Amino acid sequence: MTDEQPEHGADGGFETRAIHAGLGFTGDTGAVIPPLYQTSTFASGNADGFDYTRSGNPNFTLLEQTLASLEGAQHATVFASGVSAITALVSSLKQGDKILAEENVYGCTFRMFEQVFRKFGVDAEYIDFADENNYGQIAQRKPAIVWIESPTNPLLKILDIAAIAEQCRGVGVPLVVDNTFASSYVQRPIELGADISLLSTTKYVNGHSDSLGGAVCTNDQEWHERMVFAQKALGLHPSPFDTWLIARGAKTMAIRMERHQANALAFALHLEASGAARWVRYPYLESHPQIDLARRQMSGGSGIVTAELNLSPDQITKFLSGLRLFTLAESLGGIESLVCHPASMTHASVPKETREAVGITDTLVRFSVGIEQVDDLIADVDQAIAAT
Repeated sequence: MTDEQPEHGADGGFETRAIHAGLGFTGDTGAVIPPLYQTSTFASGNADGFDYTRSGNPNFTLLEQTLASLEGAQHATVFASGVSAITALVSSLKQGDKILAEENVYGCTFRMFEQVFRKFGVDAEYIDFADENNYGQIAQRKPAIVWIESPTNPLLKILDIAAIAEQCRGVGVPLVVDNTFASSYVQRPIELGADISLLSTTKYVNGHSDSLGGAVCTNDQEWHERMVFAQKALGLHPSPFDTWLIARGAKTMAIRMERHQANALAFALHLEASGAARWVRYPYLESHPQIDLARRQMSGGSGIVTAELNLSPDQITKFLSGLRLFTLAESLGGIESLVCHPASMTHASVPKETREAVGITDTLVRFSVGIEQVDDLIADVDQAIAAT
């Protein structure tokens, strides 16, 4: 590509690469930030090889360079959303293939496995990957892929990515890790041995709740080619504007994540000490069952806190409506604080008995802790609990 700068900003620390990777296609303008290529069509025979935005756009390329660098991967492919990235991966499987997944997966992932791809002959089975005694199921069940999240949504279980990756390599099964809850700043699954790292870039990468996006990162050339094919053939591409916004957001990911993490830890400590919850989960909280593992494979605890509150279901409804700074919403990872009731929101598509079997009860609440003044966030939760 004539105006690409694949080596510029390729070295240095995370913060440096976030700002200096992916800075091509500026021509002779002197622009320090690449422009938005808001076009559907390119003239045939152009030097950079673009033809139609569904099959490529300079903004896609630049974001892919940045994400590959930040994830420690050779390749990245961007998509219209995190669900589009999931679709790209699962659609590359064939009838009769099996997915072996962590039992506490994102509700939309579960819905896609069960209500979309199962009818095409791709089956999913679920096990507790936090229990190392279950690792042998990989060899016994012979799946086409193993699919995990760490931390999981919403229970924040920490799974041993390196150990599971080793088990997968031993039987030649690719490992997919949904890295959305951690972010590339906090955890890099490829470096831990995973074959594929998936991101909803809507969340911490963009960080401003103003665009949708997804990405699949890998060192495997065959998987990369499958993702490029899916992006084009299935129309899973993002918009140039969304990729431009996400690339902008990525440049401040490090500084945002530091504040998210500091706030989330302080928030979790207060909630735990207040006695308002039966239990509180945060990866870097001393009471977390897998805190030692979290400290080994994550550079921080990220920004999500989950708690089972000492309230009845009716009181939970009153509590959620009484919050002033935490907006009741399904997303996460933005600068603003959000609160979610997984049983009725993100995991509503999961049958009640399945939800409750893994611990997603009607009194479980998930907080996405933003970058506001943390004392204000604590005071907001305290007043909402007191009002119930």
